[in-house]
Amino acid sequence: MALFSRTELEDAHRLVAARIGTTPQYAWPQLEQRLGTRVWVKHENHTATGSFKLRGAITFIDWLARTQPDCPGIITATRGNHGQGQAMAARAAGMRAVVYVPRGNSTEKNAAMRAFGAELVEFGNDFDEARQEVLRDAKSEGLQFVPPFHTELVRGVATYAYELLTAAPDIETLFVPIGCGSGICGCIAARDALGHKARIVGVVSENAQTAKLSVEAGHLVETSTADTFADGMAVRVSVQDAFDIYRTGADRIVTVSDADVADAIRTYYTDTHNLAEGAGAAPLAALMNEAHMHQGKETAVILCGGNIDRDWFVTVLGGGIPEPR
Repeated sequence: MALFSRTELEDAHRLVAARIGTTPQYAWPQLEQRLGTRVWVKHENHTATGSFKLRGAITFIDWLARTQPDCPGIITATRGNHGQGQAMAARAAGMRAVVYVPRGNSTEKNAAMRAFGAELVEFGNDFDEARQEVLRDAKSEGLQFVPPFHTELVRGVATYAYELLTAAPDIETLFVPIGCGSGICGCIAARDALGHKARIVGVVSENAQTAKLSVEAGHLVETSTADTFADGMAVRVSVQDAFDIYRTGADRIVTVSDADVADAIRTYYTDTHNLAEGAGAAPLAALMNEAHMHQGKETAVILCGGNIDRDWFVTVLGGGIPEPR
């Protein structure tokens, strides 16, 4: 059973497009020459916050304003992109946005969140520790907790897959990164609502494999660390509701190394002159690893965000691999 009907998805798309427009999908010729497959790139790095997360923030805050009109604001945890989207949408609705990040988080993403109106709090050594603290503080603050996965978040996120799959109906395989799961679940939801044929491949870091290990085990598997510079995938604990969707809706889940991701970031810049952050480059990294399996076929990758810190980008362009923070 589809997570959303086509009508529900189209309603979400009208709302999102009215606020931020649509993002392009291009089949870049240099990528096709490099990989031997036509590669559609969905450019979520072109949103107003440089990431797909803004879409879900728009539908979530719209839902919150309609169902809890007296709500003073939201509180959430993030590594950066989710927080930027929530802050932008909440402040536009006249709400507070309290955002927790782990210590040592991206300085540039922190600055962007503050610029969008977030009240930033640093706590914990990683995303999952920050998320647990938000759960404790939400009630005392009198704010609405925004989880990393929620039906209204997914409904908004699914609009990028709606745009992509309606524009390119012949896509056979779609690669999408997995953090907490809203992106891959949005792709599954859009594919099913549209009756599209695309096989969806989830991509995780080899250093943050909770989603892959959980699918293989048939239940949630927590990892002890998630040390990758692809911070959008740096998750130790999978989300049950997301797992329930992608464990059956995804064709498979593959891993990429930080070296693979760095190579994909360089490839994006060389072949398209687009910036990609680690999680944004991971789908292309996965496709590059198995390009031999897709010769002459039509594929797609989600460039979910372009918010890479300058020092990391300089390291990558110099042939190196950034150290995780």
